[in-house]
Amino acid sequence: MQAVQPEQLRNIVVTGHAGSGKTMLCESLALSMGVINRLGSIDDGNTISDYSADEVQRKHSLNTSILNGFWNDHKINIIDTPGLVDFHGDVKSAMRVADTVLIAVNAATGVEVGTDSVWEYTQEYYKPTMFVLTKLDADRTNFSNSLEELREHFGHLVTPIQFPAEEGLGHHILVDVLLMKQLEFNPDKPGNMTVSDIPAVHLKLAEEFHQQLIEAVAETDEELMNRFFEVGTLTEDELRSGIKSALLTRTFFPVFCSSPLHLIGTERLLNGIVNLCPSPIERGPEHSLCTIDDTENLLEPDPEGPTVAFIFKTMSEPRVGEVSYLRVYSGHIETGHELIDVQTGQLEKIGQVYTVLGQKKLPVEKLLAGDIGMVVKLKDAHTNDTLTDKGKNCRISPIVFPQPVFASAIIPVAQGDEEKISAGLHHLHEEDPSFAIIHDVEFNQTIIKTLGETHLDIIISRLQNKFNVQVETAPIKIPYRETIRVAATAQGKYKKQSGGRGQYGDVWLRLEPKERDSGFEFSSEVVGGVVPTRYLPAVEKGVRESISTGILAGFPVIDLKAVAYDGSFHPVDSSEFAFKIAASMAFKSAFEKAKPLLLEPFYSLEVYAPEQYTGEIVGEISSRRGKIIGMDTDARFQIVKALIPQASLSSFHHSLTRLTQSRAKYSYGFSHYEEAPQEIMQEIIAENRQH
Repeated sequence: MQAVQPEQLRNIVVTGHAGSGKTMLCESLALSMGVINRLGSIDDGNTISDYSADEVQRKHSLNTSILNGFWNDHKINIIDTPGLVDFHGDVKSAMRVADTVLIAVNAATGVEVGTDSVWEYTQEYYKPTMFVLTKLDADRTNFSNSLEELREHFGHLVTPIQFPAEEGLGHHILVDVLLMKQLEFNPDKPGNMTVSDIPAVHLKLAEEFHQQLIEAVAETDEELMNRFFEVGTLTEDELRSGIKSALLTRTFFPVFCSSPLHLIGTERLLNGIVNLCPSPIERGPEHSLCTIDDTENLLEPDPEGPTVAFIFKTMSEPRVGEVSYLRVYSGHIETGHELIDVQTGQLEKIGQVYTVLGQKKLPVEKLLAGDIGMVVKLKDAHTNDTLTDKGKNCRISPIVFPQPVFASAIIPVAQGDEEKISAGLHHLHEEDPSFAIIHDVEFNQTIIKTLGETHLDIIISRLQNKFNVQVETAPIKIPYRETIRVAATAQGKYKKQSGGRGQYGDVWLRLEPKERDSGFEFSSEVVGGVVPTRYLPAVEKGVRESISTGILAGFPVIDLKAVAYDGSFHPVDSSEFAFKIAASMAFKSAFEKAKPLLLEPFYSLEVYAPEQYTGEIVGEISSRRGKIIGMDTDARFQIVKALIPQASLSSFHHSLTRLTQSRAKYSYGFSHYEEAPQEIMQEIIAENRQH
């Protein structure tokens, strides 16, 4: 296939809530462009973009997938993304490299959680955005309600380009208020759009929407506004040009209609993509960072410029190895090209270059600036890496992935699989940087932080399927700490005689509480040589060993001072070993007298949620021994700020999801240690003594 010039390219990402019809929309676009010859089905597991075993099994998109085709002499790259919030890492990476975002909205259910989330990403990336109302041929659809909801959530700049002449079962006619024509589709047959005049029954509404469209577009451009005041209307060409400019400045958000299962609206949407959506040239230069002096450069999408390509997704495929999806921002890439990975400084030699059609790889000679494709078997380059010509030190700003918050420990089912788990997780993390792997040294636990429970399930499933290793989830162990309330003293005397040389060590210790977070301190007030100086390091060692394993429940002891102030020794039988044992005996005895207590870790928590849920969220946090410390507002969200015990965080994710129908987000970080209530302390002590 010949390389495509940037002005002939359109890079589209299809996003939306789970179940909004994204995959079937991509399927219908592919069929209309002629890249497939029949419509696949999610139930049958044979769509072009949901091809992996776990997607077929779960009937949901779990990975980014790419397809491309030609329409009116333009190449359209379409990136299909997962709808489940747990896989929004893929949504952000795809949106990073697209030029226009299509948000699919199910006309029966309207704006949902995922719709809100992807809208926020479009704001973050400042991307031209269009809405596509899907499933208008399904039962209980309501175009007017859906449009009203879109405007409530995303503002009055949301403007319909079409409306359905009828809704529900049998729907196949759209009224297009940009063309001011009726579009009739022959269901299930591509290439059968019939254009005719709008019948009288729909003309009044069409004229109202047409006027709204003209006013919305005129508002975005002073020249068009003057033209509108002079003539009272705008021509179709002026509207097209105005929409294109307004999309780029995010001052206009058109709404298209489509029923992908029956190819209704698909051809018109393709026309809209070609005529209204920006090419890489129109989208403008990409910001990049010079790695030598941290200055920002603008990269023009020039095929003759220096090569700069950005890897936005890495995947491991059976019998192929690692594949890297990338976008070329400047210059071109071709087979045999030698490029430098700016992050590592490593030389990467490009093998065969491909464009992508679902799981099919289509070899091409080269990819020019603005295009999206794939290369295989790069040595060391991964997601977020920039590949450039030698001597070109610029880096594309990396994808900022959503923060994973759902934490769970994992343990191997079979002993000895730890290394396989570690290697498997490392590979999976290269494919999906939106989860985090933490090794807790204190408890020797591997902790996985994901975007949700389904995300964790998929990672565990992939560990088994790709790396043949099985794991189970386990509760995260809480790093409690022990300390004292009051000062106390005690003697530790270790005396042992068993024939020959004996053992003798005798030391008096005083324990004093210190301020929270001030750590441990050891000092000596021994005078007169009652404990020879050479044995004091052994005394300190005995105390330090004791504080590392604690007395109450085996947790480290913090925030106290231990003072050796008296003792005695034997000129023959005393030894470092004896004084170390004596010190640990004195410590245990003094600790038990010093009103010991258990400290538990508290985390600062921020929950972002729509206002109607704040009462229930506050109640939920309080029921988990959390303390509300403040409330704030942020655009459409209320922010609940609280402190919560770490022990209460483990099941908080599930409760918050249930309480808010997944409409809340939260973040947390360690704050401080606080005294655990007596009943919790007794419970932890009893539990640890059983072990």
